[in-house]
Amino acid sequence: MSTGRIEAFSDGVIAVAITLLVLDLRVPEPDGAGDLGERLAALWPNYTAYVISFIAIGIMWISHHAMLRRLAGVDQSILMLNLLLLMCFVALPFTTSLLANYLDAPRGGHLAAMIYAGSFLVTSAVFLTLQSHLLLRRPHLLRGPVSRSETRTILLRGAIAPPAYLVAGLLGLLTPYLTLAICVVMGLFYLLAPMVPARRADVIHHGATT
Repeated sequence: MSTGRIEAFSDGVIAVAITLLVLDLRVPEPDGAGDLGERLAALWPNYTAYVISFIAIGIMWISHHAMLRRLAGVDQSILMLNLLLLMCFVALPFTTSLLANYLDAPRGGHLAAMIYAGSFLVTSAVFLTLQSHLLLRRPHLLRGPVSRSETRTILLRGAIAPPAYLVAGLLGLLTPYLTLAICVVMGLFYLLAPMVPARRADVIHHGATT
C-alpha cells in the first residue's frame, strides 16, 4: 500500500482531534452575574490547556508527516501501530478538557493532572514505538537509507518525551501546576529544538514525481 492513503486518513483524524480542543473554550452566559472580563479571566485553565495541547498535537503532526515522508510503502504492522497512535491523538481533547475543568478545583485536580500527563506519556511512547519500528524493523519500506546518526537523533528526540511525561504525572501528586509546567517546557523544547529533516526521502520523492 502507498503512503498516500495512510497520510490522508491520519491528517483527517489529527485535524478532528486538534479542532475538538476548541470546544472547551466556553462563552460565559450573559446572566448578569459578574463582569464579563472577570468571567473570561476565570477560564484561564481552559486557555492554558488548549494552547499546550494544540502546540503538542501540532508538533506531533509535523513529526508524523516527516515520518511518513520517509516511507515508500506500508504494511499491516505499520497500519496497526499508526491506528493505535491516532487513537491516542483522539483521546487528547478529553484529557485536556479534564485538566482544564479540574486544574483549580478544590478536589480532583491531582488526578486530572496525572491523567493529562499520562495521555501524553502513552501517545509519545506509541509514537516512539512506531518510529523505532519503521527505522529499525522496516528499513526496506523506506524511500532511501537513513544514516545511523540520523536514526539515533530521531529516536533520542522521541525518547525524551515518555520519561518526562512520567515525571510530570508523578509530580501531579504534589500539585497539578507542576504537571502543567513540565508540559509547557516539553512543548517549548519540541517547538524550538531542530528536527531531523526527511531530506533524503524528500529528494527521492521529488525526483520520482518530476
